[in-house]
Amino acid sequence: MKLPVKFLCYIACIAFFSVSCSTKNVDDELNYTDKEFFIPEVKSIEIEILERINDYRISLGLNSLQSSSVIKSQAYSHTVYMIEQNNMSHDYFHVRKNYLVNNAGASKVAENVGYGYSSAASVVDAWLKSDGHRRTIEGDFTNFDISVEQNSEGVLYFTNIFMKN
Repeated sequence: MKLPVKFLCYIACIAFFSVSCSTKNVDDELNYTDKEFFIPEVKSIEIEILERINDYRISLGLNSLQSSSVIKSQAYSHTVYMIEQNNMSHDYFHVRKNYLVNNAGASKVAENVGYGYSSAASVVDAWLKSDGHRRTIEGDFTNFDISVEQNSEGVLYFTNIFMKN
């Protein structure tokens, strides 16, 4: 008995989606969003990065950005996540963005991440040399903040989040 081709394709699609979809990503996201957010103490390197970015923006005639504790909490949670994963990433950016939209009135959110730089000057210079990162720094934002944390080997990880109210 021959089955119609459309029917076989339908069965194949059902089989593919029933075995290829995993709850791992959903579980990972739930674990990520369940983390308790808090605001860590501000470090001198973080202040210097924010100052360098604002100095650059002002040199272009752009507005300076205001720091924000709610942004810092989101940046910190992501920096800790990257250290735990031993990987620089924008994983779960949509979760951070949605949090800022819902809890800080954000209408626009972007982020720059980095790792391995040893100073504020080196990470900001690297971001400014990258078209995408520079566009974020020069973007139409009102607030920003950063988290810089060190892994057990002494490597620095950076998450810089920008927001417009």
